[in-house]
Amino acid sequence: MSTHRLPAADLARTDRLREALLAAAFTADGLLDLLGAPAYAALARSETVPALRATRGESPLETLVRLFLLQRPVPYERAAASLPVEDCLADGWLVREGAEVRATVDVRPYGGPEGQDWWVVADLGCAVGGAGGLAGTSGVDRPRLVLGVGGASTTLAGITVRTPVESALDLGTGSGIQALHAARHATRVTATDLNPRALHVARLTLALSGVAAADLRAGSLFEPVADESFDLIVSNPPFVISPGARLTYRDGGMAGDDLCRTLVQWSADHLNDGGYCQLLANWQHVEGEDWRERLSSWVPRGCDAWIVQREVQDVTQYAELWLRDGGDHRADPAEYAARYDAWLDEFESRKTKAVGFGWITLRKSGADQPSIVAEEWPHPVEQPLGDAVRAHFERQDFLRSHDDAALLAARFHLAAEVAQEQVGAPGAEDPEHVVLRQNRGMRRATKVDTVGAGFAGVCDGTLTAGRILDAIAQLMEEDPVLLRDRTPESIRLLVEQGFLTPADSSD
Repeated sequence: MSTHRLPAADLARTDRLREALLAAAFTADGLLDLLGAPAYAALARSETVPALRATRGESPLETLVRLFLLQRPVPYERAAASLPVEDCLADGWLVREGAEVRATVDVRPYGGPEGQDWWVVADLGCAVGGAGGLAGTSGVDRPRLVLGVGGASTTLAGITVRTPVESALDLGTGSGIQALHAARHATRVTATDLNPRALHVARLTLALSGVAAADLRAGSLFEPVADESFDLIVSNPPFVISPGARLTYRDGGMAGDDLCRTLVQWSADHLNDGGYCQLLANWQHVEGEDWRERLSSWVPRGCDAWIVQREVQDVTQYAELWLRDGGDHRADPAEYAARYDAWLDEFESRKTKAVGFGWITLRKSGADQPSIVAEEWPHPVEQPLGDAVRAHFERQDFLRSHDDAALLAARFHLAAEVAQEQVGAPGAEDPEHVVLRQNRGMRRATKVDTVGAGFAGVCDGTLTAGRILDAIAQLMEEDPVLLRDRTPESIRLLVEQGFLTPADSSD
């Protein structure tokens, strides 16, 4: 099947197209106002009927939704009232069919983190929902499909550390969404992809959004940047563990989770000192192995790591998810069963009992004793988490450089939005236990004893930890030396989990 032709990116004509989109309020906010929350949410699930019902009029915004989101043809005259239609025909955003025009790509409004109006380009039917959204779409080379913004894309964008940097690499850029975000805080953005079609789409996304062009390079993994290093590397790679490479955007072509392992292991060679590598990944839960130990072994020397497992699926759930993503559930039942069987054969041969999904963040610290934290956290979090990720590694630096004596000489603040809950039977004089709960970021909760609760409650950066413990010992009539000896481990845990943040460490 031939590859569907993509639009050109003539800068002047693209600028005029962007102005028309803005004038029609074809933005994230404009869509929400027009469609209402239920129809807007349905679009994110690739369900179009509610939006079709909401766009029965002929306003410019309704016309653009029909064209670019719902992929319905509209009369030429109606398109001309909303767009520089001849520009769009010349560059290939639209094609004419008799008295009507139709879109050649999906163009989806996307709201930037600071209120920017951006647009993400994708193949028709592939804004979300994978190749399974392609029913009825013709002329598309399926292995080279380019998806738009999905949950994985927004998750990665949300967890990325956004401190200003000189250089950033978006490895496996796809539609260009991570490069779009990186352009806000990186002087130089390089974006790579094995699929040349994806590089073309990324160029369209950046140009239509009015963002400076990235340095776009074709190639696999780190090959296009073999001798270069960066302050930030982000990647939403083709992490799916599958029995064969059928779809470039999801199947990396390596056995099991080797692609994600390779990315992690090679990243240190392409990071500047202090730089971050942040990626989404799937990993195998192998019979007889602890997944935490397995992934910790991937981390290259000189790098700290924070690995967070957000979800686990058994192998049948996982196979069904990606068979639906590829549209295989619409195939002949015998063909579907054969493909399902192939997935299960793959897992059985690798002794894989389940698959984990989550985030991996590396920081090139150069530490002789790196901090490697691998944890399961399936609970709700508050995005964006970029600042929380950065703070995690800063706290690891602090803990690594402070022995117990230095810890007791340090001052701390109780983190913002931490609440204390007392848990116990109604009417009891004393609580059974006390819980500290974060209402921001990772939204952790941890049990503390009376000393821990009292200590955290008075941490305002004024007194050192040692002086606070001395005061608690006096109130509780305990030996202050013994209390100082047994408390640093609890303080370290509260710091590591973000309940306490270091202040001035001098006495």
